[in-house]
This record gives sequence, structure tokens and C-alpha cells, in this order.
Amino acid sequence: MSVDPIVLEIVEGTLAAIELEVETAIGRTARSPMIRDAHDFRAGIHDRKLRKLTGRSYSALVQPVARDYPLDSMKPGDVFFHNDVYLSEGGIGHLPDLCVTVPVFHDGSVVAFVQAFGHHDDIGGAVPGSMPSAATSVFEEGLMVPPIRLWDAGVPNEAALKIMTRNSRMPDSLAADLDAECSACLMGAQRLGELFARYGRSTVEACFDAILANTTRVFQQELLSKIPDGSYVWEDYAEHDGVDEPKLHAQRITLTKVSAGDGVTDGKLILDFTGTSPQAKGPINHCANYSDGNFLAKWLAPILRNLADSPERMAELDVNEGVIPLIEMKFPPPGTLLTPIFPAPTNARTFVILRLLGVLAGVVAKAVDGRMPADQETIRYTGVYGTDFEGQPYLMREVLGGGSGGRYYADGEDTIHVVPDSRNIPVEFAEARWPFVVESLGLAVDSGGAGRYRGGLGYEKHIRMLRDASFMSIADRALLACWGVRGGRAGRPFEVVIDPGGPGERVVDALADSEPVRAGEVIRIRTTGGGGWGDPFERPYDEVARDLEWGKVSVAGARNDYGVVLGSDGSIDVEASDALRASRTSSSEAFFDRGPGFPALAGGRTHADVDVL
Repeated sequence: MSVDPIVLEIVEGTLAAIELEVETAIGRTARSPMIRDAHDFRAGIHDRKLRKLTGRSYSALVQPVARDYPLDSMKPGDVFFHNDVYLSEGGIGHLPDLCVTVPVFHDGSVVAFVQAFGHHDDIGGAVPGSMPSAATSVFEEGLMVPPIRLWDAGVPNEAALKIMTRNSRMPDSLAADLDAECSACLMGAQRLGELFARYGRSTVEACFDAILANTTRVFQQELLSKIPDGSYVWEDYAEHDGVDEPKLHAQRITLTKVSAGDGVTDGKLILDFTGTSPQAKGPINHCANYSDGNFLAKWLAPILRNLADSPERMAELDVNEGVIPLIEMKFPPPGTLLTPIFPAPTNARTFVILRLLGVLAGVVAKAVDGRMPADQETIRYTGVYGTDFEGQPYLMREVLGGGSGGRYYADGEDTIHVVPDSRNIPVEFAEARWPFVVESLGLAVDSGGAGRYRGGLGYEKHIRMLRDASFMSIADRALLACWGVRGGRAGRPFEVVIDPGGPGERVVDALADSEPVRAGEVIRIRTTGGGGWGDPFERPYDEVARDLEWGKVSVAGARNDYGVVLGSDGSIDVEASDALRASRTSSSEAFFDRGPGFPALAGGRTHADVDVL
């Protein structure tokens, strides 16, 4: 049916408002720092055909709930729950991500779903936080719950809640978080039901169809049209899995752009992951090959927005189910990093699923002469646990961001978080709750990859412990840095040092479950810098001077990375800088720079075969 454009705007705006209201309610009523303060959770709205309608943030899938519970068996007030990675149809990556789904009713029938999922403090398993870095089985990672009816017509299933909280080291936080998420989604379902009551089912569902069709049209005409028809190949790597010695765990994409010949008509992308490494012994596997890769396609699609005509236009584009007709996924047989076989561990799957964002950016960069960003920060979890001054156990875990990659028109952004709307934990809150002092939190100088457009900087954070504790880290990019493109250099990698400059100084592995830290010792965390874009010797002197003034680049970094020499008065010596730049030339044929860590894992090779155009 035809759609009134004004009603369409109202429906689309209402969906966005409901999604935001659900997330706001969760943030205000949850208890755990990971949900309430770090904001590591998402809401989403889906229609009765299980299509994601909203695009402000990604969400899990409704498919596993509908698979196990027919829509005609659902009742108002029902809340469904799951976190089982292998039974989530690819929508849940590791067990700490708990998902609640609430059906929306109109005239007695299910017409939509409101869903929320978030990373919770602890769901059991071998170590606090439920992310054992050396896990070799999903059974070590915590309690697995397939889709269940957690609330039945408004009545909570107390037995299931008791089982889940009993398996958690943080039972009170878990119970409060689940209550917040269930209540928020029930509220969202009520709001969405009011929309159906106002306009009627046929009108609202016609608007849903129009919203998705518009996304398909915009992506096809404005974004995919920028990629020439043809095939392109690139790969990137995770560096370790927590069990085996560090090595190159490849994630490869062969991107094929096809159209009717004009680049637009019938245009679509085929993403073939053949060539991805076998599944790892450790927990870096990701279950992507379910529901035809529906979740992964929507996860990767935001990268394509970088092809928009302007940053302003890019910010206007949402990713919803409308991208699915444009992206065909081809997976290798079972037994790879993206097609693991149960019960392969998955708690650190961010090493793979976040790397794939960069792989897609890199393979598209090969197709469009580098007009894509260099590599961005990747998520990492750091934290400490022990007992506080009252002898009570505590767990502090934080998702610190890093720098994004330089772009063909601008520097990368400093200390961004790849998870939308996520943030670090406020210092005041941390110090009031846990037995440590945050002595400093700032930018990691020189961490951004050098380039005509510099990569964004990562964090440098110093934490002084007031009681003995254990440090934990689930991180990568400690060996393989964020890559630079088109002459840009790789950013600085992740690093944790305990007691820097002191008698107990030691570097901590990026995958650590329980590194002892004594009272009085400092933990120094430096997160990744984004890759640079373009030749750093083409960066104007005034921009380097600004970086020096702002403390983003050191004097040594200006000379070594940008060929900029300072005179005795602290100003740039143009003549000496011109001479230094002229004396340095690059003979590399590679389109990408992977940094000095790559040769150590690649048998001395400075670049991979796929790095050459």
C-alpha cells in the first residue's frame, strides 16, 4: 500500500524514540558498572517478520526465539531470554551477553518485538567476569541458557532466575540488571503497541516496509555504486588465542561487486570468507554462519557508510534489515574461526568480529583507491578484582577505547569506543567504589599512526592499587598494530605495564586472567592508536606544530614520524625539515602498513601478498 510521507516520518521517529527510551531506562535502573556506566548494551526493534527496523545501534536477533517458540504461542507480558552462543543464530557472541526479547501485540496477535542485550559482569565460568583467556571449551565460560520464557504473561520464572544468579559471582547485580532490561523492554512494547493502536496494523507495517526499502535503495545507489564491479581480496589477523603461541589467525574476505553493468542496477556485494583460518583452540572463535550470516551482515554494513559523499551524509545513514538483500555471505565449511564447531570457546570473539570490520574496510579500500579510513581501535576489557576494605569481593571491568583511523579528508578521532555510546567508567565513581586511585587518564602521546592524516590517539591510564588485587585483560593488537593505508603508518599497539619505573616493573600479556598486583603498585594501560592515512611527509608543518602544541605528538615523534625538525627556539626549522624529508624515501610496494609486529609473526615478511594492489 502507498504510505503517507508524514505518517512515515512519524513512525520512523517513534521507532527511534522508543529504542532510545528503552536504552535510557536500562541505563538509569541497571546496577552493574558494565551496563549502567560503561553502557555496554543495546536495544533494537524488529517486526513480526524478524526484520530489524532501527539502526541507531546494532542488536541481537529474534530468530532463535521464534525458532523455539511459535508466535501464536506467545502472550502479552511474556519475556524471552537466552545467551547460548551456539543457539542464538549468530546474534550472541559470548556468554556474558544476556538477551531479553518481548513480543508486541495488537488485536491479540504478535506484530513486533522489542529486544535488549548487554554485557553483564559475571555469568559463572572459570574466572571472574566469565571470560577465561585460556578456555578451550565453552563449558569453561559460564552458564549457557537456550531461549526460555523468563516471564510468562507477566509472571517471572523465579526458578530460572535463581539458577542464573546462583551461578554468578555478582548475583545482586545480575538480578538487578535483568530486572531493568525486562522492565524496559516491556515498557518499549507498550509504547510500540500504542503506535499500532493509533494508525492500525496495515499502515504501520506498510511504513516498516518503506523504511527498509529506503535503506536498500540508499545503500545501493549512494554507496555500492562507488565500488567498481569486480573481485577484491584482503585479509587481516588476530595475533593470539590464549592457548597456542602467537601466530597469524587469518580472517579473509573476497569481495565481489556485481551489478547489471551500470554499477547501480541490481548492485550487490558477495562476501566470501574462504581462506579464514581454522578454529582456534582458545576463545577467539565467532559463530557467524547462522541465519545466512544475518547478524554479521548488519554488523559489517556500517563500514560501507564511509563511501558516502560527505561525513554529514554518512551520519544520516542507519543500518537496518534493508541492507540484507544487498549482501550475500559465503562461509567456509565448519571448523574455522567464523564457523566453529561446538563446544569451541568464544568469549574473546571480539578479536575476530571486530577485526572483520577492518578487513571489510581494507578490501573496499583496495577497490576505491584508499578512500576508506585506516584501521580503527579494537575493543578490549581490562580490570581488577579482589576484596575491598570491608572484605567484600569486587570486580571492576572496563571497556577502554582507542584511536580511530585517519581518513582521506581528516585525522582519526581520539579515544573512541567501537561499541556505540559506550564509555569509560568515571574516575569519581571508580575511586568511590573500589580500592584504587586513578592517578592519571589522558591521551597516549605518539600512539596515532603517522600520515598525511594522523590516526587517532589511544588512552593512557594509570591506576594505583590500594590493596592487593588481580589484574585481568582480554585484549589484542598488542603485537599487530592498527594498519595504515596509502602510505600511512600503523598506530602504536596495546600495552600494559605494572609498576613502571619501579623494582617490580613487568609487561603483562594482553590475555591475562589473574596477574597479581601488590598494594602501592601502578598499572599503566596504553590502548591502541588508529592507523594513519597517506604519506606522513605530506602533512603540513602547521598541522604538526599544532599536534606538538596539543601534546599529541612528541618532539621525537615529529622528527622520526613526520620529518619535522625544531629549531633552538622551539619553532619548526623549515629548511632542515625539508632536507630531512627529502632524504627519506619509501620503497615499499605495499598499500598497507601493518607495523613492526607483523614480521615477527610472518617469518620476516614486511607485508602480506594481499597488501599489494
